[in-house]
This record gives sequence, structure tokens and C-alpha cells, in this order.
Amino acid sequence: MSELNLILVGPPGAGKGTQAKLLVDQLGIPQIATGDFLREAVASGSEIGQRAKVIMARGDLVPDEVVIDIVRERLSRKDCEPGFILDGFPRTSEQAEALVGLLEEAERGPVRVVNLSVPDDVLLQRILARGEGRADDTEETVARRLAVYRRDTAPVLEHFRSALLEVDGQGTIDEINQRIREALGV
Repeated sequence: MSELNLILVGPPGAGKGTQAKLLVDQLGIPQIATGDFLREAVASGSEIGQRAKVIMARGDLVPDEVVIDIVRERLSRKDCEPGFILDGFPRTSEQAEALVGLLEEAERGPVRVVNLSVPDDVLLQRILARGEGRADDTEETVARRLAVYRRDTAPVLEHFRSALLEVDGQGTIDEINQRIREALGV
């Protein structure tokens, strides 16, 4: 298989984390989740990690330039040579543009974007039923999170329009995984 640079996108409750874990095993490429690599950078004690630690300790969001520097460092590691699965990045148009620049700078192949599409009523049922959600998960708070997701993610999806693969995120875990793999041709 040639290099596969993948962004997994979908609203809260769409099953991104579940599918990413399956794809890691099936494709032999690492999942890179924003929260995980921020915590890893902080724990490493690197200069970038120290910058992030100070910002996070204040309770502020880590600015794009710091997140992008951390992504650059993470994507340069050997385990990412055959590709990667990004989960939670990019979240803004600026981050999307920076990612494209990073890939070009590193002479990497293009990115492919899988968007797991799930109707809001199904997402709401999943989030409220799974019991892993936030303590304040109510229909109202979940609806608000979905609205914020759509507002913030729409520009990112538009940025990757030519690389976007829409996948039906309803059904069993295996059915959804098969659809993703078919869409990717793997």
C-alpha cells in the first residue's frame, strides 16, 4: 500500500475513535489525536511542549501555531512514513491550510478526508446511550455541541472538498469500517 494520509472527520458520536482504532490495526498507520499529541508534547519536556504546558495551565486554548508545530514534529516520526490518521486536527481553516503546507514541505502525498455522516437524531441517541459522555450531556447540550461542530468544521471540509469522501456512519461497527475501507480503496 502506498502512503495514506487520512483525516477522520465526523460529529461527536459518529464513531471516529472506534473506526480510527480499527484502521490503525488494519492499515498499520498511527492514529494521531489532538489531545493525545498535546499531552505527549507536554510530557516530553520539549520546547514546544513547554509552550503548550504554560498555555494549557492557564486554561487557554493552545494557539494554532503551537498545535501546528506539534503536528509537524509528530508527522516527522518514522511511524508516520507509511501514513497517518489525524483525529481532531485540523479544526480550523488556518490549521487545514497549515497541514497542506506541512505535507508539501515534507514532500508527502495528498491527504484524504473521510467524513462520517450520521443524522443528528442518531447522534443524540448514541451520545446519551453510551454513558461515556459528559456528565452534563442532555439533549440541549448535545444539540449545542453538534451545532458548534457543524459551524467550525464546515470550512475545514470545504477546504478539502476535492479529497472528501462521504461515508454513511450508520450501521454496525463492521459495516461502517467496510464502507470506509471501500471508499479509500484499501
